[in-house]
Amino acid sequence: MKVNVFNIAGEKTGEQVELSDAIFAAPVSEHAVYLDVKAIQANQRQGTHSSKTRSAVSGGGKKPWKQKGRGVARAGTTRSPLWVGGGRVFGPEPRDYSQKVNKKSKKVARRSVLSSRLSDEKLVVIEDFAVDSGKTKDMVKILKSFSVEKDRVIFLTQELDNMTIRASGNIPYLKVMRADLASTYDLVSSNHLFIQKSALAKLEEVLS
Repeated sequence: MKVNVFNIAGEKTGEQVELSDAIFAAPVSEHAVYLDVKAIQANQRQGTHSSKTRSAVSGGGKKPWKQKGRGVARAGTTRSPLWVGGGRVFGPEPRDYSQKVNKKSKKVARRSVLSSRLSDEKLVVIEDFAVDSGKTKDMVKILKSFSVEKDRVIFLTQELDNMTIRASGNIPYLKVMRADLASTYDLVSSNHLFIQKSALAKLEEVLS
C-alpha cells in the first residue's frame, strides 16, 4: 500500500511511499502483544524485595520466661512472628521475574501494533528532519502542526540525533527512538506513531 509523506509543518509533500504489507497490513494478534508487553514489564522488575523470617531476625536467643507457672502462654523466643519485632511468615524473598518470549512472537507483536496504528489512522510517515536548535519549543511546534501536542507520541528515526533528543527531553509525552530498537511496549504505549521516511528500511530489516 502507498501512503503520503508529510513534512514537519503537517502538510503533504506530494510524495508517496510504499509500505510493506507483511509489516503494516499483518493480522493483528492481541495475544502476542499481551505476552510481549507482559514480559517486557516483568523483565524491568528488580526482584530485590526481601523480609526476615524468625531465624534471620536478631535477638531472641533466650527463652523470655519459664515454661510453666506464670499463667500465660508459653514462649521460646521474643522473635516469634506473633511478637512485635518478630520475624515475618511467608514474606517476600528475592526472586527473578524475567520472562522469555521468542523472537518470532516479538516480531508478530510489533507488526500487530504497527498494522493497528495504520488502520486506525494513527501512523504518519514524515520526511527526515532534525531539530538543529535543540530547543523544546521547536519540537512542540512540530507536534502542534499535527495537533498531537498533548497526546502520547513516539518518533521512530533511522539514527538518533543529539539535538533532536535534547529538544524532546523536556516533553514527558514524547519519545524519540531508533526504529529498530522500539519494543512492542514503546509502540503500544503511544497513541500516535511518526516514522521518518528513512526509518522504514530499518523496520523492514528487523521485522521482515
